[in-house]
This record gives sequence, structure tokens and C-alpha cells, in this order.
Amino acid sequence: MNRDTPAGSVAEKESTMKYVLALVALLAIAIGVGGILYGEADDSPGLQLLGGALVVGAFAFGVRIARRDR
Repeated sequence: MNRDTPAGSVAEKESTMKYVLALVALLAIAIGVGGILYGEADDSPGLQLLGGALVVGAFAFGVRIARRDR
């Protein structure tokens, strides 16, 4: 630990980063769902596949973030 920083600052940064990463995962899920819906309206199976892969990947990333502290 660095002597210049207060003792609680590292924990606060990790906690803030955890919330930022969770927000990014939720945003990726929203974009993926939008891609699925737009791909269905445009009859584009490739866009639906990419949207589904984005949703599954973001969900797995979110679960990994949530389980990291345990």
C-alpha cells in the first residue's frame, strides 16, 4: 500500500469500479436486445445472432463481476 493514499481509498475505488462495470454490462445487454429486435424486424439472422451473443456474453460478465467478491 502506498503511504500517500488513505487506507480506504483502494476499497472505494474497487467498489466504484464494480458499479461502473455492472453498468457497462447492463448497457451491453440493452444494446444486444435492441440488436435482436432490429434484426427480427429487418429479417436479419446475423444481427439477431450477434445481439444474442452480446446479451449472453454481457450476462456472463455480470455474473463474474457479482461472484468476484465471494
